[in-house]
Amino acid sequence: MTTRNLLVELLVEELPPKALKKLGEAFADVLADSLKAQGLAPRDAAITHFATPRRLAAHVTGVAGQAANKAVVQKLMPVSVGLDASGNATPALLKRLQALGADAAAVPGLKRAMDGKAEALFYEIVVTGPTLAEGLQKALDETIAKLPIPKAMTYQLEADCALPGWSSVSFVRPVHGLVALHGQDVVHVQALGLKSGNTTQGHRFEATVSPVVIKDADSYAEALYKDGAVIASFADRRAEIVRQIAVAASRVGGGVKAVEDEALLDEVTALVERPNILVCEFDKQFLEVPPECLILTMKANQKYFPLLDSHGRLTNRFLVVSNVSPADPSAVIGGNERVVRPRLADAKFFFDQDRKKTLASRVEGLSKVVYHNKLGTQGERMQRVRAIARAIGHQIGGPSLSENAYAAATFAKADLLTDMVGEFPELQGVMGGYYARHDGELDNIAFAIEDHYKPRFAGDELPRNSVALVVALADKLETLVGMFGIGSLPTGDRDPFALRRHALGVIRMLSERDLPLEVGELLTGAFKVLTDAALQREFFESQQEKELEQKKLAGGTIIHAYGFSPRIFDASTLVNLSGFIYDRLSGYLRDQGYNAHEVDAVVSLRPQRLGDVPKRLAAVRAFAALPEAPALAAANKRIGNILKKAQAVDPHVSEVLLQEPAEKALYAAMQEVTPKAKAQFEAGDYTKSLQTLAALRAPVDAFFENVMVNAEAIDLRLNRQGLLQTLHNAMNQVADLSKLAT
Repeated sequence: MTTRNLLVELLVEELPPKALKKLGEAFADVLADSLKAQGLAPRDAAITHFATPRRLAAHVTGVAGQAANKAVVQKLMPVSVGLDASGNATPALLKRLQALGADAAAVPGLKRAMDGKAEALFYEIVVTGPTLAEGLQKALDETIAKLPIPKAMTYQLEADCALPGWSSVSFVRPVHGLVALHGQDVVHVQALGLKSGNTTQGHRFEATVSPVVIKDADSYAEALYKDGAVIASFADRRAEIVRQIAVAASRVGGGVKAVEDEALLDEVTALVERPNILVCEFDKQFLEVPPECLILTMKANQKYFPLLDSHGRLTNRFLVVSNVSPADPSAVIGGNERVVRPRLADAKFFFDQDRKKTLASRVEGLSKVVYHNKLGTQGERMQRVRAIARAIGHQIGGPSLSENAYAAATFAKADLLTDMVGEFPELQGVMGGYYARHDGELDNIAFAIEDHYKPRFAGDELPRNSVALVVALADKLETLVGMFGIGSLPTGDRDPFALRRHALGVIRMLSERDLPLEVGELLTGAFKVLTDAALQREFFESQQEKELEQKKLAGGTIIHAYGFSPRIFDASTLVNLSGFIYDRLSGYLRDQGYNAHEVDAVVSLRPQRLGDVPKRLAAVRAFAALPEAPALAAANKRIGNILKKAQAVDPHVSEVLLQEPAEKALYAAMQEVTPKAKAQFEAGDYTKSLQTLAALRAPVDAFFENVMVNAEAIDLRLNRQGLLQTLHNAMNQVADLSKLAT
């Protein structure tokens, strides 16, 4: 059957830029998948996505004009129901055949086959393959229904559309054209009240032809570029922007380069159909404002690319991605420069105003800002964070680090009350660092205020110094314990308080900085701080109630504004939170390249010092490569099962009760091997410790071949169980080796 390439396009009004890339990919993929499922396109068909601000399109290769006919076997009913004793068709069978478009003449051709325990009748029919028009109509309907539309618009159809009257449809934006070409031929389909054709519209201002005629499916991109001044491919348009940015930066000279931002690049690609990069500038006086403020306002509000000099410092130049290419671009450049000036002026005003008040003077105001209705105010949260920070700082750095961490945690949230952070919440922490330096605070305090939100995302850098590390840990632990305490847990696709990110941040800081802190102690300490704070608040409010009652004011009633009570915390909080952190640890380690068996072997022991985890994993990997590993892992699994059934086993061995040569040999080998392995474990040489234990393979194998563990004599049975418990404890110090058993 002859095949040709297919092109389908929806011409729409301006699509939401942040969703365009995903919409374009989904439009092409869902359309092609539907055609493949109907047998109209081959499984290996090449799919090309097209997406511009005003169109979604797909190009699919090797599409047939009609799908091949297909034999379908239809189960009818059991033979006992469909045929009588004489082998004639029953009324039930005839009725079923009639529903399938057949009659009694088809009965002799029915096939019999076993269906479970009973024999059934089957009817084989040939289904005619759908035509491309039928299949594409179905594919279009499915595609439009499945598009990941952020928010649909309901709009009225034009009077001359295929659907008459006052009909209305819903789509992401109003649609004005539909192209469907199979080679050179138009495929007659309808979508969203429009009939298909072979014409579309090009660039609103720069198209040389209107409408643009698409001669065939393969000339779509070329025709739009040549006649419509549009680069139809999202990827090609993005690459062109990257190329022009590099050229424009080189024209500026001095080694300048544009700020790299993949999300911004995707967004501007979704805003233009034929990009034109222009160089603009702003007054140098604005460079007195922290560069983060200027960069954020240019990127977030104006979609500009700021330029950095060869040292990474912000310049007063920036790049604009324009959608027009006039012969004289001065008007476009001047317009963008005028637009950005008030934005930068606002940033400068906020910065100047904020510096008139110190961070210390803002701390008291945190008590008026609600953090969470069940966890109190930001002021109360600040007190909890600094209490946790003080304890952690003292543990890893003594009094000096403890007091610095306490001071940094006191000021860490104060910038939430500044005008700059009110306008740009993304700058919280960053602005606090600038204002702290302006107030004369030490650099380590300023760095801690700036860095205590880090790591903000996967792969982000960790806090720069010890003070920042302590405050960041305390901040994340307070959030985790607080949210788990009130039952605000993440679900499959929702994590509004970023608890997964907070847990990963704790894991990374403990592991990558090899901090001498144990997970259990950290969680318990943070839990105690929150419960103590809740108890104090409850006591304070109860005292208020008594005073009001005594004075008979307001009927002696006090309103519990935030509901922060110790009763919201219980023992399950720590259990659930600990499990959550170790689950995140497992995922983090797998992302590092360790396999599931290695990770499970180490994480199942719930190691408290996360800085040791990489060494444990390296030891497990080295052990797994030994020839003795499979047998020892299997034996360890067997031992674990035996001990589970035996329940509480005393790891004590009496030599007097060792009777069989194999158990005596195992005991003797353990006496020689396990002390060495234990010493190596305690010295932190986990690899050598496991390699030493590999010498136990032969005596362990002999033990299980020749010794009955569950002997009838209770003293022998308990002694052998004790021997296995001792062996199990020795083998599972580094990792649970049974997890390596396949």
